Amino acid sequence: MKRRSLKKITQAVTISEGAGVTVHRTIGTPALRNLDPFLLLDYFSSNNPGDYIAGFPDHPHRGFITLTYMLNGHMLHQDSMGNKGDLRSGSAQWMKAASGVIHSEMPQQSSGLMRGFQLWINLPGREKMSAPEYQDFSPNAIPIIKTKGVRVKLLSGQYHGHLGPINDPNSQVHYLDVTLEKNKLFSYTLNEHLQGFVYVFEGQAKIDDITLRQHTFAHLGDGDTVALKANDSGARFILVAGQPINEPIVQHGPFVMNTRKEIERAFADYRDGTLVRNKADFTCV
Repeated sequence: MKRRSLKKITQAVTISEGAGVTVHRTIGTPALRNLDPFLLLDYFSSNNPGDYIAGFPDHPHRGFITLTYMLNGHMLHQDSMGNKGDLRSGSAQWMKAASGVIHSEMPQQSSGLMRGFQLWINLPGREKMSAPEYQDFSPNAIPIIKTKGVRVKLLSGQYHGHLGPINDPNSQVHYLDVTLEKNKLFSYTLNEHLQGFVYVFEGQAKIDDITLRQHTFAHLGDGDTVALKANDSGARFILVAGQPINEPIVQHGPFVMNTRKEIERAFADYRDGTLVRNKADFTCV
């Protein structure tokens, strides 16, 4: 077994998204444009309604998946496919935008803490114009596994005989929310072919004696085992991994395709009102 070392460390950049929501971004910045198959990682956290109350009004997507994980708060999702999701603390949402979706994500609270993650996962070219799909996962649907000093909330992947509810056959995503008590060690076996990263959002943890502080993104190197140890104050982080697609990535705003021509087509479809396709359009796909 070979422990994964650190390949690269990136600090989150604070930016404004949607109608003015403050987020901490790592993947999707000049320092890290993408990490195949991952296209974007945003962490949002604030007790100040001014940072989130405007939400994310109607906006389009094409060519990828969004995976939203709510740690705290209450947000309503609605989209052009007729889906409606009530995201509360501890829940998750998986949306395959594929050929095109227009959706909104709007806060259902005017005070208190709103906190969570949104991850964009690329789709292979053969899937980019397929039919959109959508799933919600309540807090009760997501297993929580507790061992001595370690708490793992398992959104996707396997851990100690448990299986996370989110299954993406294309990227084989593993997604763990890990909480460590002070000085506790966490170890996880991970297929060596998967691209992996860690994002620390509470406390501090170490990999190979390198300290990862809050809002630190750690790109994991080669190996088949991930090991982190919390410091004296404990730590909480997400561990995410997925199968690289190894295809060209051409991204412009909310559209991610394989070629510039496909991006231009996406903008034209959105402008012409044909981005969202009817169900009949997929009978021959």
